[in-house]
Amino acid sequence: MVLPRSAARGGPTIYDVARHAGVSHQTVSRMLKGERVKPPTRVRVETAIAELGYKPNPTARALATNTSKRIGAFVYELHEMGPSQIVQGAADEARRAGYVLDTVALDPRDDAAITHAIELLGQQQLAGVLALAPTLRMAAALDATDFQIPIVVDTEPLYDGTPATESLNVVGARLALDHLHGLGHRRIAHIAGPAEWISAFNRSAAYDRFVVEHGLPRITTVSDGWSPADGYQAALRLPPDSGVTALFVANDQMALGVLRALWERGVRVPDDISVVGFDDIAEAGYTIPPLSTVRLLFPAQGRHLVDRLLEQIEGRTPSGVDTDMGVSFVARASSR
Repeated sequence: MVLPRSAARGGPTIYDVARHAGVSHQTVSRMLKGERVKPPTRVRVETAIAELGYKPNPTARALATNTSKRIGAFVYELHEMGPSQIVQGAADEARRAGYVLDTVALDPRDDAAITHAIELLGQQQLAGVLALAPTLRMAAALDATDFQIPIVVDTEPLYDGTPATESLNVVGARLALDHLHGLGHRRIAHIAGPAEWISAFNRSAAYDRFVVEHGLPRITTVSDGWSPADGYQAALRLPPDSGVTALFVANDQMALGVLRALWERGVRVPDDISVVGFDDIAEAGYTIPPLSTVRLLFPAQGRHLVDRLLEQIEGRTPSGVDTDMGVSFVARASSR
């Protein structure tokens, strides 16, 4: 037997309650909204709800009544500049449009955390959902969920060398590598971000393609995380006799640790080795030496995501205009 989609997901619906109570689904709906129904009918419906374990879906009800001005957002690692600025831009745009952004923070590598967060937002009365999905497992979990309300998922395809899979991460990595190659570096190592992150994968994939296209050796070490401590440990794993003259580090936080590790090993930056990062965090211009890096306009990304969601919520025709999210390279004293 083929079950309706809602039943296949395991939860009883308003129609199940109506059949169990022997009333119309309109009657059940009126009662759930707090409207007056005859006492015997109310008893039958309440009994059916209790026996079936039915839980009203406030998000679907909010969509039907068009009353919610709240947007739910799945977010992660708000201590990092990129995610925090995307969320800030999204919150600013939501507020400008008369909405409130409610965030649920989670670990995008933890299946249980992802499931719990989805269930939590599913119980809220929301106009729509904004999801920052940095890992494949989180993107897959969101894709398999029927939110019954508008949703925008911020993710990107895995880069395979084709224009259709290019992203800001790919373009930014190419800018960093073009800069180092243009300075004459031919042994450029890459300190990659954690493998589960789509952004880390794409920055690494862009590096792999670049070295192949330019006939350069591939020298990569993968970090366990995005922090300065992770970058520090990754830099210590680089063989001192590798002949590397430049490092492309997957983010600026790791680059801070890389600079520390190189200093401890007596390696001068940029005299002995050039270092470039990614993100242009606030501290990048104040390291010793100041860090060359890729600049992304994170707040603009957040504003753009909310605008796309509001187009769905409010039934507006998409503008069809490509918003320039902005990616550029900032050359400082850490590379030459």
